[in-house]
Parts: sequence; C-alpha cells; structure tokens
Amino acid sequence: KPIALLRATLPHHAADEAAARALMDALFQGFLPGSDWAGFDLGLVEPAELAARIARRTGVAAPDVRAVIDAIPSHLQADDPTVELMRRLKRAGHRLFYLSNMPAPYADLLERSHAFFDLFEDGVFSARVHKMKPDAAIFDEAARRFGREPAELLFIDDVPHNVEAARTLGWQALHYRGAADCEAALPPGTLG
Repeated sequence: KPIALLRATLPHHAADEAAARALMDALFQGFLPGSDWAGFDLGLVEPAELAARIARRTGVAAPDVRAVIDAIPSHLQADDPTVELMRRLKRAGHRLFYLSNMPAPYADLLERSHAFFDLFEDGVFSARVHKMKPDAAIFDEAARRFGREPAELLFIDDVPHNVEAARTLGWQALHYRGAADCEAALPPGTLG
C-alpha cells in the first residue's frame, strides 16, 4: 500500500492522495526494469546509494527518500485471505514456490518474520539471483530451480506486465486481484 506508506512517512510531500500518487510514481517508477528501484531489487544497489539516486532524479531530499526505504519493511504485511488460500492449496497437495522482485534486506526480513514461508518448497528473490520480473531470465531461473517445465507452473502475480511475460514464456498465469478473485480463477478441481 504505497500511498498509505508515503502519506504516513512523508506527509509534507504527500498531503493528499493525488500528491502521494505523484510521489509514488516519481520515487518508484513503477518498479520497472531500468528504474532506480530496479537496481535495489536486483541486489546491485544498497539503500544509501538508492536514496541518493532517487534524490538526484526527483529533487526529494535524500533523508526523506531514505525514510521511505527504511519504512517499507513495517508495511510488508501478509494478507490473511491470501495466506489461507495458500494453506488450502498446500493441503490439496500442490507444491508452492515464490518468485518475487524483492531487495535483499526486505527478503531477509520477510523470511524471518512470516511463518507462511514454511508453505513454500522453494523460491526466488530477485536480489539473490540478480534478475527480475518481467525479464525472461528470472522465469527461466525459477523453472530450472523448481524442476518444472514452464507449462507445468501456474504463476500468480499482481502486476499485469509480469503476468503477460510469464504467459509469453509458456507459463500458465493469473493476474492476482485478491484471494477470492484468485480462487475463482483457478482451474476447476484445483482445491479438490
């Protein structure tokens, strides 16, 4: 919830939703490959350098940018209905894996602090392999690591261009819009 994060962390830059949305676009650049944030997701840029780069590009003071970077971990909360859906998929006999664009400090924190990681057999964080979605290389790395052909894997992601990239590479793919919508879109018989 980046809008809420920015309004809480930088109220002087994000006094209303429109200002927060504009700030979100400027700071994160859609988390796209080639953006400042992509270097962080790829594990190639440390937080101090990321803050300096974003500050130079946007004019937002580096300490303010760093405050956002440092505040993100407390906002990385599990969505209870999604965790329950994952539990149900696991109970139904499905093997679960993750594929996430995530900077190393956040990935480390998530693994330590969220019990739902026990549901996953394995996973790939972008910072650990220096590849990121939607690039084909991370999907290839994931399929290899998971020991499956792309057509055997169902990729679920909340970012439409990541879903399209997976489909282009032969994966089954669903655009995640919430747990109930995701469950309804699963192939018939998935949950038994």
